[in-house]
Amino acid sequence: MGGMPLTDMPWWRWRTNVRSALHMLSDPVFHHECWLAGREGYGDVTDAVYRLVEDTWLDNWSAEKYVGTIFRDSAEAAAVDAAALRVLRIMHQVGADAPVSAYLEHHGWPEAVHAAREAHVMLATNDAEDPDIPPRSLDVIRIMTRAA
Repeated sequence: MGGMPLTDMPWWRWRTNVRSALHMLSDPVFHHECWLAGREGYGDVTDAVYRLVEDTWLDNWSAEKYVGTIFRDSAEAAAVDAAALRVLRIMHQVGADAPVSAYLEHHGWPEAVHAAREAHVMLATNDAEDPDIPPRSLDVIRIMTRAA
C-alpha cells in the first residue's frame, strides 16, 4: 500500500485486506459517498467486515495470535481486536444482509467507527502511510495483493 514495504510482514496480503477493511469502516465520509451512494468498486459494510475477519478468523480468536505475521505488536493486535469486536457485534445485531443504513443508524456505530479509526491510523502510521488518504477500491486492493 503505497509506502508499505510489501515483504515487511510475512502475511502482508492479509494485513493489506485488514487495513483496507479498517480504512473503509473508519471513514464516515466514505460511508456516505461510497456505501450509501451505492458507488461501485468498494463493496459494502458486510464485505468490509468479512475482509477484516475472513483470513484472520478474528471472529473466533484474538489478533494477538498474529503478532509477528500480520500485526507488528500487541498494541496493533489490541486495536484491531477492539474494532473487530464492535463491528461484528453490530453485524450480528442488524444482520449480514442489512442495508448500509441499518449499520450507520445503529446506536453502536459511532463507537465502532472510532475503534476502526484508531486501528486504521495505528497500522497505516506503522506502515509509513498517510491514514487520511481515501480508501482504495477493491480492484486496487486485488492488484496490490497479487503484486510482489
